[in-house]
Amino acid sequence: MSTLFTNVTAVTMDPAQPLLKNAFVSTGDSHISYVGQTRPEGAFDRVIDCTGKVMMPGFVNTHTHIPMTLLRGYGGGHSLQSWLNDYIFPAEAKLDDRCIAAGTGLGLAEMIASGVTCIADMYMHTGVIARQIVDAGISANLSCGGVYFGAPEDFDPQRCGDCRNQQALTQEWHGYHGGQIKVDASIHGEYTSSAPLWQWMADYAQAHGQRMHVHVSETQSEHADSLARHGKTPIQILDQYGVWENGGIAAHCVYTTPEDWAVMAAKGVSAAHNPYSNLKLGSGIAPVPAMLAAGVNVSLGTDGVSSHNSTDMFADLKLAATLHNGVSRDPMAVTARQALEMATVNGAKALGREDTGVIAPGKVADLILVDFTAPNLTPCHDVEENLVFSAHGSNVTMNMARGRVIYENGTFLTLDLEKIRSEVEGYALPHMFGAAGGGR
Repeated sequence: MSTLFTNVTAVTMDPAQPLLKNAFVSTGDSHISYVGQTRPEGAFDRVIDCTGKVMMPGFVNTHTHIPMTLLRGYGGGHSLQSWLNDYIFPAEAKLDDRCIAAGTGLGLAEMIASGVTCIADMYMHTGVIARQIVDAGISANLSCGGVYFGAPEDFDPQRCGDCRNQQALTQEWHGYHGGQIKVDASIHGEYTSSAPLWQWMADYAQAHGQRMHVHVSETQSEHADSLARHGKTPIQILDQYGVWENGGIAAHCVYTTPEDWAVMAAKGVSAAHNPYSNLKLGSGIAPVPAMLAAGVNVSLGTDGVSSHNSTDMFADLKLAATLHNGVSRDPMAVTARQALEMATVNGAKALGREDTGVIAPGKVADLILVDFTAPNLTPCHDVEENLVFSAHGSNVTMNMARGRVIYENGTFLTLDLEKIRSEVEGYALPHMFGAAGGGR
């Protein structure tokens, strides 16, 4: 289907023409076919007037655990380790495919309505998640978050469930539907695995051309324990086993060091900054300005809803732009433009998807429209300032993913929200928490 957007004000994230006004943007099939000031020739299946709205690339959320929407607010007020071991892991042990599908649908609805068009997700029952994402219409890099708690000398990839998961996921989904789904190799974290799994996953990634997704230095204790065990930070010990050879995503990076950043910059490892999650769990603040200065690609993630309570990327966008300015006492520590880059073009780079995150001919048509007639966006002296510091996910009026409008004016076009709610409330929550539904 071909679409022509008229009267476009666009924050393109394209350095060649960063802000366009009174412009035209056209899409055909899944890609952008034209961006410019004169109307392109030809007929279009649909014409959308963008008067009063701002177009920007859809958000790329580079670290999620989508089904954890079922755990929104559960176990709050605890440290990461207590929260995981006493609340999250016991609840997750009760998840089945039907719960995963319901939680994924709920998470996708929240993200799509607030402007997300591409994600990097790490979770179990990954094939179920993949099917939900394909039906919803966004793009995703998926991983299973490999763990191994056995004795290193007993490691056998044929008996390791997450090795088998990695193989099955790759065979069924890697490159699916023209790259709508890509499969990343993954290690949940240094502290939930050991060297044999790291080596196997690194070798598998290199053999299959896959990037890597790992939780890295999220807490001070995680970072310190790695130093005590190996004499190396998580980034460094994983690098010793070839984990970063194809690049990838290091999620959190709160306690990473200049030596870590040198490895990351050299190997093409992006830091997925999760500011809300890290603050809510009391984990700390990632050194984003220093990482950027060291040449590390920094993107944005919301983490799981259980530790953030929301997947509104506008919230993380604003926090990423204000948090570091306050900590550094420097209003230019992270600029509005840098924050927008983290949420779009930097995120695309983190996922190895340089064909999105920018409004330019030939790029994937991942586009959103934001209502700038809303009270919180009026007046507008600077479009980027308003997007970063004033906008909310509720200001998104349209989400086009891969050239297809999947959400418009409050209506989901690829999701059945009532069915999702019914599954969440009628099956998933009672299955996991009993009649009380998780309330505490």
